[in-house]
Amino acid sequence: MEGEFINNVVLNDAMTMLKETSRTFYIPINGLDLGLKEAVTSAYLCMRAIDEIEDHDDLADPLKVQLLTGIHKAFQSPQPIADIQHVLSPYKAVLPAVTMQLDEWAQLCPSTGAPIVFSYIAKMSLDMADWVQKGWNIHTEEDLDRYTYSVAGMVGEMLSELWLWHDGTESDRTKAIGFGRGLQAVNILRNRGEDLKRGVDFFPDGWGFKEMQQYTRRNLQLADSYIADLKEGPALKFCKIPLALAHATVNLIAVGGNKLTRDAVLKIVSRVSG
Repeated sequence: MEGEFINNVVLNDAMTMLKETSRTFYIPINGLDLGLKEAVTSAYLCMRAIDEIEDHDDLADPLKVQLLTGIHKAFQSPQPIADIQHVLSPYKAVLPAVTMQLDEWAQLCPSTGAPIVFSYIAKMSLDMADWVQKGWNIHTEEDLDRYTYSVAGMVGEMLSELWLWHDGTESDRTKAIGFGRGLQAVNILRNRGEDLKRGVDFFPDGWGFKEMQQYTRRNLQLADSYIADLKEGPALKFCKIPLALAHATVNLIAVGGNKLTRDAVLKIVSRVSG
């Protein structure tokens, strides 16, 4: 009973943090079945925690590589929680709360789902360290594919494994990668100005908004096909929301906008959840 209480406290903390860090994912994650909800929340916040290291304005690249590589090793260790704390504790003054609580988010994941989540966090941390070392150099569409796989395509893969773990839902892993890639490509379009300001260009050589929109729409078509194959249940319910928001955002960007209003988000969520 005491363990259950602690888990509820951590889940409440996690949902509060999720609401602060992602309006896109808070609503669909909050609607998941218990068990799956903890696993997906754990995975999302762990990924957000390492993403904050990759994108941190005040950390030198060698330190980012050191931290991300340390997290990679921690998630592969027999004692991941202690190792995570060991890696992060010296940097409490500079890292955001979502990153410093990485050990909490990891512990939230149900024990039978943890091997799936932990393996992807380990893989993503190592890939992110590699991209930091490369200076995020993207020159070709193949480079862009590799990057979007590292930070989002593998999230689609992981979700497919979690659907199967939770209730036996089968899904197409290749299309799952397109689902993740499409959502990430929307972010790349939306954050173009901010990325250039910090000296990072995710557009391949010679690409403008037109080519990046085409790339985004191609992957969103794969995502549409991915969810069309899903049976009724929590996986389908979950995927519909971020995909509908992604389509609406890319349509908005195409006519010169950038970010959906809160009202527009709520209308889309209400339409696809009905």
